[in-house]
Amino acid sequence: MITIDETAPVIVRLSTVIDAPLTTVWELHTDIAAWPTWNTDVDQAELNGPLAPGNSFSWRTHGLDITSTVRELVPGERIVWGGPANGIEGIHVWTFERNGDQVTARTEESWSGAPVEAAADDLGKALHDSLQTWLSRLKARAEQTT
Repeated sequence: MITIDETAPVIVRLSTVIDAPLTTVWELHTDIAAWPTWNTDVDQAELNGPLAPGNSFSWRTHGLDITSTVRELVPGERIVWGGPANGIEGIHVWTFERNGDQVTARTEESWSGAPVEAAADDLGKALHDSLQTWLSRLKARAEQTT
């Protein structure tokens, strides 16, 4: 099982409980091309081939053009992606757990690299805020569609 880089200068772990079926949450989260329709922090997103380990997707967020590679995929449970962006090496793990009629969505991400070492506090806050927004928008859209 792939995990974040526990030695990275920036690590953020967050979770939320979503009042929606697991299939709804999973489908929203893994329909990468549709991210901009519910997460306004994502300007564009495009999957290059099927959603599968080893395949990549390109996306733009907060002025950064990012290409992420899917590293692990357990349908309905877990997706891991990562890759470099402007000197930052990111590893992002998402897990989804059904609890009755609800889903606990957990995200953890690590950032390492020279830019992170130079500004760990500022970049850590930026990542925290970005992930918090992503979770809240995922929750809002999933609960809206049920």
